[in-house]
Amino acid sequence: MVNIVRGLFVVLLAAFGVVFGKDYAKANKEGKLDDASFAKSGITGFVTDFFDTLGIGSFAPTIAMSKALKINIPDKIMPGTLNVAHTIPVVVEALIFTTVIEVESLTLISLIGAAVLGSYIGAGIISKMDERVLQLIMGLALAVTAVLMFLAHPRVNLMPGGGDAIGLSGINLILGIIGNFILGALMTAGIGLYSPCMAMVYFLGMSPDVAFPIMMGSCAMLMPVASMKFVKEGAYSRKASLAISIFGVLGVFAAAFFVNNMPMDLLKAVVVVVIAYTSFTMLKAASKKKDSVELERA
Repeated sequence: MVNIVRGLFVVLLAAFGVVFGKDYAKANKEGKLDDASFAKSGITGFVTDFFDTLGIGSFAPTIAMSKALKINIPDKIMPGTLNVAHTIPVVVEALIFTTVIEVESLTLISLIGAAVLGSYIGAGIISKMDERVLQLIMGLALAVTAVLMFLAHPRVNLMPGGGDAIGLSGINLILGIIGNFILGALMTAGIGLYSPCMAMVYFLGMSPDVAFPIMMGSCAMLMPVASMKFVKEGAYSRKASLAISIFGVLGVFAAAFFVNNMPMDLLKAVVVVVIAYTSFTMLKAASKKKDSVELERA
């Protein structure tokens, strides 16, 4: 069953590759390539997808680095560039981690399917909710999770938590499906799936490394379809996307080797840091939006 999922990853990747390749070749032939820096984009791709493979995410870091390095990607096409540029690295991540990390087939397929359905069915509902409130709730929830996971870490051992299971069954499987459905829907509001998925996996008693194939597999199913739409509309930076894709894949392989050889205690510590960092960024974003609203009212 897992091989079928990997097969779908490959099919989606191939379809995206054809669409992306044709569009780039056509733009190059017609002299319509943008003036984004290929070298700076390549550096950005390696760094951001390295850390994406560790579960930190790539979108926010890419925006930050593109501004700092002055890559010259207009804000108007930034969303399309983020999706197109990171699609190939994310699919590679999913292929690697569904191969090197063992997850029960039913759990993997159910949770990936739930996230995909959530991103489509739940999009209409989530998109109408206040983004600042969502960020505030998720930020606080992740902060509590980070604290609890820190206290449960083997080196601290102040409370029980987590587990070594590679799959879910019964009520926990149902909770996992519902949880990933919600997380898939929240992606439409700009809230990343990685850290919340790590937290959910932890509380359902699974091993922390099981989160990697689940969260990356979920995004690998979503991003190629969304990215093909951006490509067809021309709403992305072609040069930056190609450079980030190429060097991002190299970053993925470097990080995957690092994660695969990481001691479990260290991996758990990394997960705690990732969740705490995401909590901070969400709360900071929510605070900025509150300040901007108050200024507008004033």
